[in-house]
Amino acid sequence: MSLPLPVTDHRRLEEALELGDEAALEVYADLPPDRRAGAAGLALQHGRPRLAADWAEHEPLTRAAALLRLGRAAQALEGLHTEPDTARPALLQARAQWQLKQGQLEQRHLTTTNSLDAASLDAAQHARTLARREGDAAALVAAATLIGEQLLSQPYAALRALAEGLKVTEMAAQPSDAHLLAVLAHAQLRLGGPKGQRTAAKALERSLPRSPARVMALLALHRLEEAGAEASAGQLAEVWLRPFRTATSTAAEP
Repeated sequence: MSLPLPVTDHRRLEEALELGDEAALEVYADLPPDRRAGAAGLALQHGRPRLAADWAEHEPLTRAAALLRLGRAAQALEGLHTEPDTARPALLQARAQWQLKQGQLEQRHLTTTNSLDAASLDAAQHARTLARREGDAAALVAAATLIGEQLLSQPYAALRALAEGLKVTEMAAQPSDAHLLAVLAHAQLRLGGPKGQRTAAKALERSLPRSPARVMALLALHRLEEAGAEASAGQLAEVWLRPFRTATSTAAEP
């Protein structure tokens, strides 16, 4: 059984993760094997999903989340098939299914946009139902965000879905989630007006370096080179960016 990282090692690993994969690997190798719990989650938080996937051997949800950052949806699903039907595994499964569907459509040259798929949407809504039932606020916000992403081609529907996530954070007296705000910005941009830019700026301020939220916020602000650099640094697969590039292009049309 692996024990949590001691405070000093936690700090050392955080500093190394900011420097890059090589520095983080050196620190990780120095940690006793039984003192590495939480290292994978820390790597994911710092935008190092390849390391997170490698280090999360006994943390299936963290490993799945890391694989999804990398666009390896089939592997993520495979690792989740023995998990219980609860909100957090269901949420990861829903995103994996949507990624796979997007990839299938792209390969068949049917679309390069944010296509709505009924089965993927049903999976996300199932995760939302489980989160409501379990009272898991974080999972509920994440489910609302995923549904909003899938509904970007129908911005009013996306706004309604995202509103639930905003309400949850408001009731918990917590700041709004950066990922949710970034998706909200893209929905607002599709409807025109200045709100989308303001929301995107707020999302950028709250987002972590190399995170999907930061990349989405930069795209909404039309800072495309910075978005590409952040996505590359965060090892973020193209499947994460495609719907938001579409939303940005649509918003830019006269």
